[in-house]
Amino acid sequence: MIEIHESDLTRYADTSAAIESAVGHRIAGQPALIRQTLVGLLAEGHVLLEGVPGLGKTELVKAFSEAIGVEFSRVQFTPDLMPADIVGTQVLEESEAGHRRFEYQAGPVFTNLLLADEINRATPKTQAALLEAMQERHVTVAGETRPLPRPFLVLATQNPIELEGTYPLPEAQLDRFMFKVTVSPPTAEVLEEILRRTTGGSIPDVPLAADLATIENLIAMTPRLPIASHLLQYVSRIIEATHPDGDTASPTVKRYVRWGSSPRGAQSIVLAAKAAALIEGRPHVTAEDIRWAAPAALRHRLVLGYEATAEGVRSDSIVDELLHDVPEPRPEIRGAP
Repeated sequence: MIEIHESDLTRYADTSAAIESAVGHRIAGQPALIRQTLVGLLAEGHVLLEGVPGLGKTELVKAFSEAIGVEFSRVQFTPDLMPADIVGTQVLEESEAGHRRFEYQAGPVFTNLLLADEINRATPKTQAALLEAMQERHVTVAGETRPLPRPFLVLATQNPIELEGTYPLPEAQLDRFMFKVTVSPPTAEVLEEILRRTTGGSIPDVPLAADLATIENLIAMTPRLPIASHLLQYVSRIIEATHPDGDTASPTVKRYVRWGSSPRGAQSIVLAAKAAALIEGRPHVTAEDIRWAAPAALRHRLVLGYEATAEGVRSDSIVDELLHDVPEPRPEIRGAP
């Protein structure tokens, strides 16, 4: 593991604080939401934002693009949206001399920050068009593979499935998102501040807090942060406890969960915990970082059964129980008996 110097830790923490402050100029009363989105960015993990329309999810993504000065594209997902509308297509072009040939016309996926707005309003075929881009960070059109710019981050907004006209995201695509973040309605005090900022004739500007080169450096630094072996064991035990057929599954998991988290869920927890520690300027990951990251990394990776739906049991409550029940392993001390 490459050592991270104290100056790098300070730069990471200071830049992160500047980004959060800049986004806060536009987004009122949502510090936890801003922090989770920032962690997704710095760990280069895609983020799914779920909430009813009108809660500022789109404005959050716009504010981040302005704060870090990166290219930004927005796709409004609708039932008639086609895969080519996202990844691009071959277009027949005719030159002045009359020669015809196919030219590739890039889609909006070729950007740094892609806002997939209301992603669950598109059909599964169109949703699947993002799979290769999200996982492999390239797209294949007409037999040719084209790499995407780096960093590449999908921030998708989703309406609750109970609303009409929505298509549940398949588990394979849900698993590509590092975090699923629930956007709650604002309190009366926060709503008052939102009204003050948005009904006065001008929208607050978002100052530039970092450039693309700085963001690339912070993203490269994130996986380099050391993590103790007993904390990796802690993450592994949490993931193992999500599987209903496992030896460590609780009665709650056996009753309500059909399928537990994939290994990608464990990777998401570790990378998110590293980013969270670096944002705080700490040179190591703690168990608290893992417990902080676990709910957002696991809530969309637990496939619940009919009993959970019938009894109103949510994945969040199951994850909370897991974090309470799974003990944190003690660090190994050299020379101890």
